[in-house]
Amino acid sequence: MVSVADDGGSTGRLRAELDVVALGDIRKCLVALAADGSVLARTFEHRFGEGELAGHALGNLMLAGLVEATGDLVEGIDEAGRLLGAAGRVLPATTEKVTLKGDGDLGEVRGQAAVRDTGRIRRVSLVPEGSVAPAEAVAAVAAADQVVVGPGSLYTSVLAAVAVDGLGEAVRSAPGQRVYVCNLQPELPETEGYDVGRHVAALQEHGVDIDVVLWDSGCGVDLGKPDLPVVDRRLAGPGGLVHDPAKLAEALSGLLA
Repeated sequence: MVSVADDGGSTGRLRAELDVVALGDIRKCLVALAADGSVLARTFEHRFGEGELAGHALGNLMLAGLVEATGDLVEGIDEAGRLLGAAGRVLPATTEKVTLKGDGDLGEVRGQAAVRDTGRIRRVSLVPEGSVAPAEAVAAVAAADQVVVGPGSLYTSVLAAVAVDGLGEAVRSAPGQRVYVCNLQPELPETEGYDVGRHVAALQEHGVDIDVVLWDSGCGVDLGKPDLPVVDRRLAGPGGLVHDPAKLAEALSGLLA
């Protein structure tokens, strides 16, 4: 499930010009699941450098076209997944056009970019209130043997998705194992000074219950005092900035076993 509250860059321009939900994070997930060596996946990531399309990712434009042609957000994304040979299904957290709102020590800010650039956020929610998750998303969580939360920007990606009515409840009641994959490094200023315990507390404050945390102690996030089991595994890729997909898959499979 992917948040559709982004409002920056190519995504923000398309939201304003075509009146569509944010498509950038959906595009990235589809590309990550695409068939190995897919030329189309590389093409989805191509950004125009000049003219009226400067800054736009081709994949965002193609997704917008598929959604318009099919008349349905979920169907348009599914069709993009078929074209890319995606190993899995990408679903939006909601099909409604929403704006992320953050409340913190510095007051209220609106927009994903503004929340990302503001430290000491305590809570995020969506405007307008009452956005709901598509039935397919709720059903997928209920049917999963393992529900993986993260990795990703804590407030602007992870919690922005579960702020949708129905998704937080679906995770809380999921019969499968619920795993939080903690980020490798703090995101400044969004989670400056956060340890694993503070990440877990933020999830709990937003009604997200987790069974176990996956954490890489060799990176830049300290343990703190989380109140649930933490499994320490080497998860980082070269450079230590992003998770290695193979290592993460092996660790998740080990937890499920």
